Amino acid sequence: MRIFLDLWWFFKKEKWRYIGGIITLCLSSLLAMIPPYLIGVIVDDIRTRTLTPIQLIKWLVLLAVIGVMYYIVSFIWRQFIFGASLRLSKLMRDRLYAHFTKLSPNFYHNSRIGDLMAHATNDVTAVEDAAGDGVFTLVDSLVMGALVIISMASLISWKLTIIALIPMPIIGIMTRYYGSLLHKRFHKAQEAFSNLNDKVQESISGTRVIKAFGQQEVQKDIFKLESDDVVKKNFAVAKVDALFDPTITFVVVICYFLALTFGSMFVVHGSMTIGGLTSFTLYLGQLVWPMLAFGFLFNIVERGSASYDRIVKLLAIQPDIVDRAGASKNVPSGEVTYHIHQFVYQESESPALKDIRFTIKQGQTLGVVGKTGSGKTTLLKAMIREFDCREGDITIGGRSIYDMTLSALRGAIGYVPQDHFLFSATIGENIAFAKPGASKEEIEHAAKLAHIHADIIRFEEGYDTLVGERGVTLSGGQKQRISIARALIIDPEILILDDSLSAVDAQTEEAILTNLKENRKNKTTFISAHRLSAIEHADLILVLEDGKIVERGTHEELMKDKGWYAEMYQNQQLESLVEEGGKIS
Repeated sequence: MRIFLDLWWFFKKEKWRYIGGIITLCLSSLLAMIPPYLIGVIVDDIRTRTLTPIQLIKWLVLLAVIGVMYYIVSFIWRQFIFGASLRLSKLMRDRLYAHFTKLSPNFYHNSRIGDLMAHATNDVTAVEDAAGDGVFTLVDSLVMGALVIISMASLISWKLTIIALIPMPIIGIMTRYYGSLLHKRFHKAQEAFSNLNDKVQESISGTRVIKAFGQQEVQKDIFKLESDDVVKKNFAVAKVDALFDPTITFVVVICYFLALTFGSMFVVHGSMTIGGLTSFTLYLGQLVWPMLAFGFLFNIVERGSASYDRIVKLLAIQPDIVDRAGASKNVPSGEVTYHIHQFVYQESESPALKDIRFTIKQGQTLGVVGKTGSGKTTLLKAMIREFDCREGDITIGGRSIYDMTLSALRGAIGYVPQDHFLFSATIGENIAFAKPGASKEEIEHAAKLAHIHADIIRFEEGYDTLVGERGVTLSGGQKQRISIARALIIDPEILILDDSLSAVDAQTEEAILTNLKENRKNKTTFISAHRLSAIEHADLILVLEDGKIVERGTHEELMKDKGWYAEMYQNQQLESLVEEGGKIS
């Protein structure tokens, strides 16, 4: 029953709904006590032949009125109690979603998407059931059971009531034991479902790779193993579930046996009428539901408790990246300065960045190049605070980025990551994602700057074309350019392109860079690239190696130094000439 204590904060929040629901639920239980008694009276009147047609009509009308009242009252308590439980599920999902948006990328690197989805679906549903069906079964089993026992004892025979209820403690003992088993097994079943959920999500997202390598059958076998594990663990839960009803039914049968055996003896000795025994038997039938409800209650609350524990554990994870106290909501304009002594990822021992010092004036372009794994992306992500550099600082206009709120900082920066993610929406909606409510003209202007407008209008639906899950209906170059347009639509003070031109040809790359140069005067741009032609126009170029700056300068200065940059640039130019020659021949 710990789940009810855990949810006490919500019960207080929705106290009037629950109070109204419990009162009307008790009233419905009270109304349910009347028909068995009336039926006993009618049976005795029939036995003594004192029942007249007028009396029969009177009893039937009264039973009909009670039935209508019971229907209305039952409708009301369901609206109150189950309506409140639906509010709880919405609140829990809202909290989870808000919590997910606050957690840092490091959390998602170490978490499985399928598991997080399972928390927001199955676990929330189990908690909702505890706040709805759990409250209903708790109140109804106690109130209904108490009223039935009181009615049997006070209106018919307290002796027969005691005799008939002798087996009842068996239910309490066994359901407590079953509940403990159920809690453990359901927790494992939910974990297995999370694994399966994650596998499905992973397989659907990676379906192209799976098919490309011909691994369909292997993946089917892996999925079958995951699915079998879910079935196995849920079957273990079902085994415990299956014990509740037989146990309760067995106890009920014993209660009926005792009631009919001793009740018949009381009738024979004249201490009870046939009508009284009939009413007692009907009341005992009504006691079956509270007994079953008691079993259901343990089932529901143990499931809810296991799921609530999982949700609370997730919500307890604190975000790594938070606003400082008194952080400003304004981001100044001006030069950007990096002064990072060292930055090390949690899962690494060697520094990802070391001795990074440079300044870019407002309106200038920074180019960042280097071998794979040299620290280019890390340097750029430090600007948008995907992690915090505790040994160093980054300033904009002389103010530390750590003195600005995350929402303000990221709102002033247009970031295009390497893994260009598109939503399952229209092209227009994807471009306008960073600026909801953007006009058609603004969307088209951003698309033209990203050199994707001509491609879009060739689609049958134009900007209303649905791009599919993660943009699977588009080419790599098209997805990159739509991602660039999405960043450009907010006209950011700082634009970061993290290897975002790798999937476009040289001519398209040149057109995009020209558009950026003409339309982003007095605004700062950071570009990382493997193809050096993308950054040769930059005001400052940094060459990284193992997280350190090993070369810096303009294109002309670096070519004169004849270091890694000059060698790589010459090699790429030679490759370009060879490709062009191949095409000509």
